[in-house]
Amino acid sequence: MSISKLILNDDLNALVKDNPFCVASAVLECHFAVNGGWLKSSNHILDNMDKIRHIPGVIIQGRYDIVCPFQIAWKLHKKWPEAEFHAVADAGHSGKEKGIVEKLVAATNKFRNI
Repeated sequence: MSISKLILNDDLNALVKDNPFCVASAVLECHFAVNGGWLKSSNHILDNMDKIRHIPGVIIQGRYDIVCPFQIAWKLHKKWPEAEFHAVADAGHSGKEKGIVEKLVAATNKFRNI
């Protein structure tokens, strides 16, 4: 379930209100955010791009994503210029927003036969 959307709706708000899964998920996400997840430093991926830059990739970033800010995705692209970069103008963080879904499906189809 994703609630990090640019445009919320009442059905989604009702679904997550007092939902035990949402509370547990929020606690888990906060734990990883506060403790740096599994990364050795806040720049671990950027500092180690030489190890993965040969892997084809696509960066899909919602313009209004406040969970993973736009400038972070742009920094990643600057370190990994071989990757395609797509900014979705009318999206936030959710992988279920229309523009993000379209880019994810296109990227998946592109890599289907590799």
